[in-house]
Amino acid sequence: MLKFISFGSGSSGNCYMLMTPTDGLLIDIGVGIRGLKKNFRDYGLSLSQVHHVLVTHDHADHIKSVGSFSKDYHVPVYATEKVHEGMMKNYCVQQKVASDMKRFVEKGKTIRVGDFLVTPFAVPHDSSDNVGYMIEAEGVTFVIITDAGSVTDEMKGFITKANYLVIEANHDEEMVVNGPYPQFLKGRILSATGHLSNRSCGLALVENMTEQLRYVWLCHLSEENNHPELARKTVESLLRDYGIIVGVDLKMEVLKRTTPTGIYELV
Repeated sequence: MLKFISFGSGSSGNCYMLMTPTDGLLIDIGVGIRGLKKNFRDYGLSLSQVHHVLVTHDHADHIKSVGSFSKDYHVPVYATEKVHEGMMKNYCVQQKVASDMKRFVEKGKTIRVGDFLVTPFAVPHDSSDNVGYMIEAEGVTFVIITDAGSVTDEMKGFITKANYLVIEANHDEEMVVNGPYPQFLKGRILSATGHLSNRSCGLALVENMTEQLRYVWLCHLSEENNHPELARKTVESLLRDYGIIVGVDLKMEVLKRTTPTGIYELV
């Protein structure tokens, strides 16, 4: 059985885990190693269960501890060539990924990573490069899309394939426009290479979800420009307008920014 847990989702640090009975991978490690160790202990897990790390992009809140984890546990790190280059140049990350631990992925090309089939795809964001991942294991298709300024046709295609989906609902547009951020930062967030709003997230679901989508987690919420209940209500309302009822047609939760979820069984 495939299992999923989020250890943090937001600008303070992002980290997600998928596990089979015999294998485990982390998607991004933007949280501290000490906190991650504690979370693993609290859930009766061992860091030795992690055999692979996938990286979406090279911003610090996604890669803060990737190099340290890879070094300490001798775990390979999978990312595009540009993301690997970006991680090496990121001054916020002291411990770099060793050359013998680097593994390269290409957008649109499926590779086997232990028990998992992994397909990276392009996601627009103002980083060196950015990918979402479709991950197949145990008869389940899991898709993660984070830090997306807009929704491309390619991304829509992967949403249609998902049984389980982690997708960004970063901000409420009115809160950004009327908030205290300087204009250049507002422009960045609202741009096509910034972050996905609650409404854009909801529309992406309405337009592309299929009956095989069982569970959606809203991720990477802004602390200043969003609220979990607002994100949930905005997306839920859009779905309801199109006859899709959360709790009946699919389940939906908002991932917490700094605390872990429980362990979800993906069946």
